[in-house]
Amino acid sequence: MMQPNELTERIIGAAIRVHRELGPGLLESAYEACMAYELADGGLTVERQKLLPVTYRGLQLDEGYRLDLLVGDTVIVELKAVSRLDPIHEAQLLSYLRLAAKPVGLLINFHVSKLTDGVRRVVNGPHSLTPCSPCPPC
Repeated sequence: MMQPNELTERIIGAAIRVHRELGPGLLESAYEACMAYELADGGLTVERQKLLPVTYRGLQLDEGYRLDLLVGDTVIVELKAVSRLDPIHEAQLLSYLRLAAKPVGLLINFHVSKLTDGVRRVVNGPHSLTPCSPCPPC
């Protein structure tokens, strides 16, 4: 089984290849289809639009959310094609990570000139999206 860090490296590499080929300006669904193809072609297990139910007070609501991509049953990939990533996008991914009990996710925005400027890594843990200044170093 591949470790999360190795998976995220391979996913980012695939995203760079897709971005080089297509460039910015397309719809998110086009990038999603190409990413799924690129990852599967690289030997990774990929699930598109995977249902993520929400449990509320013991009731499972299947009208929950859909993950853009779940790679290797470990990494959630949330794709965007927006002018800029906002904190709410990272919060959305963190919520998905918590609901799905997955360790790490990638937020990838294809609407940038250089793809590495549009990649955010989000970790599901006690210090997710919060600075560590009030506590001892992690």
